[in-house]
Amino acid sequence: MPSPLIAPEDLHALEGAVLLDARPFAAFATGHLRGALNADADRQLSRASQEGFDPAVGGRHPLPSLLQWRTTLGLWGIGPATPVVVYDEQSGANAAARVWWMLRAVGHADARVLDGGLPAALAAGWESTAERAEPKACGHYPAPAWLLPTADMEVVEQLAQHGAWRVLDVRSQERYEGRSEPFDPTPGHIPGALNLPYADNLDAGGRFKSAPELQTLYLQLLDGVKPDHLVVHCGSGITACHTLLALEVAGLGGAALYVGSWSQWCRSGKPIALGEA
Repeated sequence: MPSPLIAPEDLHALEGAVLLDARPFAAFATGHLRGALNADADRQLSRASQEGFDPAVGGRHPLPSLLQWRTTLGLWGIGPATPVVVYDEQSGANAAARVWWMLRAVGHADARVLDGGLPAALAAGWESTAERAEPKACGHYPAPAWLLPTADMEVVEQLAQHGAWRVLDVRSQERYEGRSEPFDPTPGHIPGALNLPYADNLDAGGRFKSAPELQTLYLQLLDGVKPDHLVVHCGSGITACHTLLALEVAGLGGAALYVGSWSQWCRSGKPIALGEA
C-alpha cells in the first residue's frame, strides 16, 4: 500500500490521478488547483445537507450511505485502480484526511493526502484557477461494505472506562477542557477520553511530522495498548481522520473512528466532563 502522504513536488510523477479539493464548495469556487474536483464535507462526505438531517442522531457529519459514496466515486471517475490525491488548506484536517479515510474504508489503496495542502502546492508552483474540470465519470465504485472500524456512541461510552482501550479526543485543549466551544451547544468532553490535539501531528511548517516522531508520540499515548484498541473522535468526525492518517504514517493503523464524535455526544444527554482528564 502506498504512503498516505505525497509532497507537492511529487505530484508531477502521478499519471491519471484524480485530484480532489476537500474545502467547502464556496472556497473551491474562488480558486483551486487546476484539474481538481470538489469534495465538500456537507454535500459529498456526509449526510449534513440532506433533508431531515439531525446532528443529535449521528453528529454534524454522519457518513453518507455506502451507495451514495460508491455513486459519488463513480461520478468523480474513481475506480479501484485510480490514483487519488486529496488536499485542503488546513494541512489535511478539513477535510482531506476524511476523504482519504473514506476511500480506504471502501478498500481503495491508492489514496494520498497532499502534505502541506493547498499552500504548499502553490508555493511549489502549482497553478490556481476558478475553471471547473469535467470528471470522466465511470460506474459505481465496487465496494461491498465499509471496511474500516468505527464505533458508535454506546460502545464509546463503555470503552472510555475500559483499561484495555483508549478513547482519544483530537480537538484543541481549550475545547476538550470546556473552555471554548465554537460549534456545538455544550462544552466539555467524554468522561474517560484522553486529549491529543490533531495539530500535534504537524511540524512548524504545517506538514506532517516524520514517521518516527509520530510513532513516538502515539506509543506514549497508547502506553502499551494496541493501536486497534484505540477509538478516535473530534467534533464531528472530520479532523479525527487527521489523527487516523497520522497513525497510518506512524505504522500504527487499526484505530476506529467515532463518527458522531462530540457533536452527537453533547446532544445525547450522556455525562459530560470538564477540565483536564
